Amino acid sequence: MSALILAIPSKGRLMENANAFFARAGLSLVQGRGGRDYRGAIPELPDVEVAYLSAGDIAASLAQGSVHIGITGEDLLRESIPDADRKVVLLEGLRFGYANVVVAVPQAWIDVRTMEDLDDVATAFHAKRGQRMRVATKYVNMTRAFFADHGIADYRIVESLGATEGAPAAGTAELIVDITTTGATLAANGLKVVDDGIMLRSQANLVASISADWSAKARRAAQLLLDRVAAERRARTMREVRMRFKGADAEMLAEAKGRFGVQAPFGGPTSSGMLTLLCPPSTLHEFTIFLRERGAETVIVSAPEYVFAQDNPLYDMLVERLS
Repeated sequence: MSALILAIPSKGRLMENANAFFARAGLSLVQGRGGRDYRGAIPELPDVEVAYLSAGDIAASLAQGSVHIGITGEDLLRESIPDADRKVVLLEGLRFGYANVVVAVPQAWIDVRTMEDLDDVATAFHAKRGQRMRVATKYVNMTRAFFADHGIADYRIVESLGATEGAPAAGTAELIVDITTTGATLAANGLKVVDDGIMLRSQANLVASISADWSAKARRAAQLLLDRVAAERRARTMREVRMRFKGADAEMLAEAKGRFGVQAPFGGPTSSGMLTLLCPPSTLHEFTIFLRERGAETVIVSAPEYVFAQDNPLYDMLVERLS
């Protein structure tokens, strides 16, 4: 394996969001023969090959090392890869594909609000009926680990192959563990989430495989890819502030850095007094007031598209784990 293999969800909203994520980093994903082709490329990075897979297959491929980097949900990684943190590196949460894996019980169970309450009900259920309470779920491994952490043993898992939220109404389970975004579907099926029953707050992640064949060529391609991603991420956290300000000096810049988190990527002002700074959006307005109070007449603020720097935290994280 020489080229870097990048796995992208093959359909739906995840695919659309993945394309948009890379587009913001200045990278275009192209499928060779259109939507039915499961291989593609990134014209800007010739040493990257794109593989279009289901989100579940991406998680499995990352675990096996047959792809280098992929986009998939953290819930799939945690469920399908035992000890996931030893086999993959979660490089970046991508701010889409949000969903929670939760424990949900019938709304009629008015006395069950916590996992401790659920443990009491499970014990009483077993004592009264001589059988364990049934939990319908697709998240078998996560459920076992979460219930064990809460000391719950009187239950048995019923693996769900269809609409999990319908299991209690159908009489095939007493409660469920499932994924939800708004909770509306659970409520429509007469279910509620236990107060401390959120097992995982999941989102789509940019993930790297530790066991893939990380040749020098693949590492270089990963460095170029992650450099663009890091530059776009860095740009989102900053605003460019420009002004003509001959009164700026090292003492003022030090105060601006300490009070407002400002960076001066190009040093102090030029001979003409032009000064360019980078400022976090959260302190931007206060910072512009600070500048004008000290003599800056006009302050121009813009949003940078990319901010490239010497360090590449995403690639550094990957290299550290590979070593």
